[in-house]
Amino acid sequence: MLSLLALTPVILVLVLMTVAGWSAARAGLVTAVFTIALAIVAFGFGGGEEFGVVEGIAGVLAEAGFIALTVVGIIGPALGIHYLQRSTGAAARLRQALALLHPDPRLGAILVAWFFALFLEGAAGFGTPVALAAPFLVAAGMPALAAVSAALIGHAAGVSFGAIGTPVLAQSTLVDFTPAELAQATVVFPLALGIVLTAVMIVIIGKAYGHFRGLWRWGLLAAVCFFVPFGLIAWLIGPELPTLGGALVGVLLFSFVLVRHRRHVHSRGLRAVPDEITVTHPHPDARDVVAADLSVLRAAAPYLVLVLVVLLTRLIPPLRELLQGIVLAWELPAGFSGSVQPFYHPTMLLTVAFVVGAIIQRASWRRVRVAFVTATLQLGPVIVALIAMITIARTMSSSGMTAELALSAASIGLAWPLLTVLVGAFGTFITGSATASNLLFTDLQASTARALALPELPLLGAQTFGAAVGNIIAPHNIVAAVATVSLTGQEGRVLRSTVPTALVVIVLGGVLALLLVL
Repeated sequence: MLSLLALTPVILVLVLMTVAGWSAARAGLVTAVFTIALAIVAFGFGGGEEFGVVEGIAGVLAEAGFIALTVVGIIGPALGIHYLQRSTGAAARLRQALALLHPDPRLGAILVAWFFALFLEGAAGFGTPVALAAPFLVAAGMPALAAVSAALIGHAAGVSFGAIGTPVLAQSTLVDFTPAELAQATVVFPLALGIVLTAVMIVIIGKAYGHFRGLWRWGLLAAVCFFVPFGLIAWLIGPELPTLGGALVGVLLFSFVLVRHRRHVHSRGLRAVPDEITVTHPHPDARDVVAADLSVLRAAAPYLVLVLVVLLTRLIPPLRELLQGIVLAWELPAGFSGSVQPFYHPTMLLTVAFVVGAIIQRASWRRVRVAFVTATLQLGPVIVALIAMITIARTMSSSGMTAELALSAASIGLAWPLLTVLVGAFGTFITGSATASNLLFTDLQASTARALALPELPLLGAQTFGAAVGNIIAPHNIVAAVATVSLTGQEGRVLRSTVPTALVVIVLGGVLALLLVL
């Protein structure tokens, strides 16, 4: 009975967003109030010695507000970069550059939604990939809804080893396995099922541009270019570099083939782009004037600066340790707390990219100010939605609802492997983070495996893979994503487009986990 009650907040927010079509803010606020009431009445929230009801509600809201601010810190500068790129004509210049690489805009969309998003996931994670890739895709001519969905699904292929392997490294602190062993156990899942994510992304891109001719072979090439180095690095080296290295190696290979194909088509006098694409989907910034002195390198300055700063802060150990050593933390008497590494957090990386990019582009103070103000004014509804969604998650966790659901799932016995990926995805759905999901449910996965006399490693790998898949349906991830393309209030549309993909991959992942432990 308790497990069914614990599930009601999840069902309620899903129904309100996907069936009723409510915005994330509205659905989140209603569900947050319901969840707090349910926690107090049915789960004894605030009735123990640790804290009372008032202290518990205050603590949950404090944690939710703090986490929301760290997420908004990513959205704000990402939006600023987007508006600055549009106002300076840099977005139009980059669109021209993509056309020079290959005139088919669908292939440019693959470069951004797949390789660019995966690179950012491998290097920074924590919402950065979609926050930058989605507006880039919109500026390149994709409808906003398709851009968000493509970026969400594309980057998920590398989340297992995102942010320099953080989900696996966090998991390794909880079990008696090395990060290398966990990496080998995890990589099996995206190698086997990642092609599903690629295929869905290709469908989204094909529908967005109104044509699929020749697109499937390019999608297959993109998958091979990424997953081969991704798998080799994970198996031979460890969890830190598979996504980052796979994206870098993959984009070089893919771009090489693109250029060769463009030259081949040109030499034979053939059209490289179907007529339907350019006629049906004009670019939204087609009227932008590109300054004559704006080179491609200067137009790409914010992104190039971001790449440089990410590599410096993630791959140089002394600098990384210095930045990670600066921590802002707080804790309430009731035990509620929060912390952030301000100089290592993506907020700092994106802010540096925005400021230095503007300087390199020689953007006027007026353009910089307008980009900043425009981005900031969009954050109000986003903050409300984030606080509401995170309040649901923190209330469920603090009251024991999340643990009740996990323990109920574990009680099904030898069929447990079928649910391991689902548990990982549920953790990310609740927390918005693959790392948090692993910290939440790794002990459950390991102890359940031991109790059932099943091998632990495959189930731990399934947990991390499920946590990665959960990124495409986590409400506060979607809230952050839609904010960057001016779709705030339409989060339910995005969720409806990503839930089917998540369900298919979760089911297939569960079957694979069962096969691996037989």
